[in-house]
Amino acid sequence: MTVAGTADAAVPPRPTGTGAGRLLVAVYGVLALAASARGLYQVGTKLHEAPLAYLLSLVAGLVYVVATYALARDLRPLAWGAVVFEMVGVLLVGTLSTVDVGDFPDETVWSRFGAGYGYVPLVLPFVGLWWLRRTGRPGPAVDAPPPGAPPAVG
Repeated sequence: MTVAGTADAAVPPRPTGTGAGRLLVAVYGVLALAASARGLYQVGTKLHEAPLAYLLSLVAGLVYVVATYALARDLRPLAWGAVVFEMVGVLLVGTLSTVDVGDFPDETVWSRFGAGYGYVPLVLPFVGLWWLRRTGRPGPAVDAPPPGAPPAVG
């Protein structure tokens, strides 16, 4: 209870797939389609040439599918897991593909930090984590008085 005698309104976090989150979901969706199609093609037609690289492309595609779904449906724990996995993946594969090219004879989605995709795979998890954090905080209640307002009388 507050001083004025009204209950503090608990405001739920904003849904992740609304407002500017729609653009984020759309970008994840496009990347999910592109990476999944690439990974499926590579695994289905030439897996023997670069198995690690092609399987990583498929994994990246699946991670983007999960992240897209989780962000669109406001499944926060799943979204956090997918986006953190994505960030670790792009940083790890990006570093390894730059330092040790022998393990990556062909490009993956996350090779060279997503250079083949305009570095979107490098930037996207940071934006995704920022968005999850930003929308996870409760906003001000719609009917709450502004801070410092005098208590309601009568």
